[in-house]
Amino acid sequence: MERRARAMLATAAAIQQRRQAGLRRALADVETFGATVLGMALRPYQAQVARAVLASIAAGHGHTFTVQMPRQSGKNQLSAHLEAFLLTRRQRAGGTLVKCAPTFRPQVHTSISRLVRTLDNPLTRGQWRRHDGYVIELGKASITFYSAEPGANVVGGTASLLLECDEAQDVRPDKWDKDFRPMGATANTTSVLYGTPWTDDTLLARQIALNREAEAQDGTRRHFQVDWTDVAEANPTYGRHVEREIARLGEHHPIIRTQYLLRTVAGDGRFLDASQISQMLGEHAPEDGPASGRLGASAAGGVYVAGIDVAGEDEEDPSGALVRVNPGRDSTVLTIAYAAQQRVGGRVLEPRFEVVRQYAWRGDRHRELYPRILSLVGERWRCRSVVVDATGVGGGLAAFLGAALGPAVVQPFRYTAASKSQLAYDFLAAVNGGRFKLHAESTEATANDLRRELLRQSEAAEYAMRAHQVMTFFVPEQRGHDDLLNAAALVVQAQPVQSVRSAVGRQRAAATDLRLPTRPHRPVWPGRPPLLALRYPQASGQLAGRYARASEDRSLRHHEIPRRHPAS
Repeated sequence: MERRARAMLATAAAIQQRRQAGLRRALADVETFGATVLGMALRPYQAQVARAVLASIAAGHGHTFTVQMPRQSGKNQLSAHLEAFLLTRRQRAGGTLVKCAPTFRPQVHTSISRLVRTLDNPLTRGQWRRHDGYVIELGKASITFYSAEPGANVVGGTASLLLECDEAQDVRPDKWDKDFRPMGATANTTSVLYGTPWTDDTLLARQIALNREAEAQDGTRRHFQVDWTDVAEANPTYGRHVEREIARLGEHHPIIRTQYLLRTVAGDGRFLDASQISQMLGEHAPEDGPASGRLGASAAGGVYVAGIDVAGEDEEDPSGALVRVNPGRDSTVLTIAYAAQQRVGGRVLEPRFEVVRQYAWRGDRHRELYPRILSLVGERWRCRSVVVDATGVGGGLAAFLGAALGPAVVQPFRYTAASKSQLAYDFLAAVNGGRFKLHAESTEATANDLRRELLRQSEAAEYAMRAHQVMTFFVPEQRGHDDLLNAAALVVQAQPVQSVRSAVGRQRAAATDLRLPTRPHRPVWPGRPPLLALRYPQASGQLAGRYARASEDRSLRHHEIPRRHPAS
């Protein structure tokens, strides 16, 4: 018995020694730690960054590293690995980490959740604590998460081990320099700035330039940039995804350039270059109504859609006796397009838009335009989706079109910084992907004139970049108007076509979604307020009353409905 007991004790001691040796190996190497403790091995391009950061921490060099990786390639996983590794190693000796992100929700909250999941491993499960919502402690080591929003109060934090900045391209340089950089001053703390390119004047771009200068002087690598092909080599599925996205959006799209190809974009410049405008040119002829075979059972799922850009009204001369106060103002534009699905990247189905007719009215009052537009989109073209500029004065027209055609057909579009940015991205995606085509020249003088004006506006249009990947586009006042361009961009927002992106295996269901309704919504003409109030309650009240009495030749006063801001 005694011999057996001694053997059992020796076996237990050997097992314990092996465990301790394995633990020492895991805590000595971040790759081993990830593979054995976390169960998530770092990929080679992640491991080289982690090793460089940890070497700087161990030697007290205090380097500032910049890390650019394509979207969804493991940047946040790398950060969580580093944080968990340092907290685990320093839980007895102590030490502090600080991490910031442009916003608390969702970015800081996402980083906290990812670290919590990473710490839920066999070695540290149940040992870490979270307090105040943004501090995580493991033994004597801790990490504090902060928002880097301009108005966030972050005074008092200290980073003795590591200082991190996520999505650094969206953090203001002065916020970083004033509030976060000093947190590592006492310990000469190593810093890491993660992100993707945006413009050349961001915090990330500035630090990359400094790092490249330092690398040229001492040969120590401080900037790590991972190409999407490197990620694809480790994960072929990712490579196929990126190839499909490039095919869908085009290499010139800002999302592709910045988040996959890792190239900066200019802060401003031409919205559409010559190659993109050439890409817009189609070979189909303009139409004066639905073409034969494009509607009905043989239509293969295609529908007609519309985009409406609404101009303001001149109310200083309601009788029309005087000359128009602003004869050079934008027009109200109605753009009609035929939308059908197109396969992109071999698997994904995306809508393709063929502009077949443009209408423009300058100086006409909305009460006069409403029945014309309703007749065109509801009766002549039988549009399945109508996107209407509902900002300012356009709200009334959008409300009454919605009451007449139903909310399933009319889609109000309100211009904000965010929505205008999404409008720009979506339009560029359609153009770059060859999914937006303008009809060819024809024998119709009016159609040709509007076609040439849209191309002229496209050539004159400029863009400007803002923080958080926000983009706006416009035609400078001295170079003309942007009404036709805005209407064309609104067409790309058309539903339900925009929502049927699907894999090839679901093509039949998607085509079914695009068919015209068998019973079109009954049009409602001016002068029927009870039905208007019933079908579109938002249109009730004083504004609805004014529009409903349009047939009685009542005019809207300039001060009663706000104009759309020029910058919208």
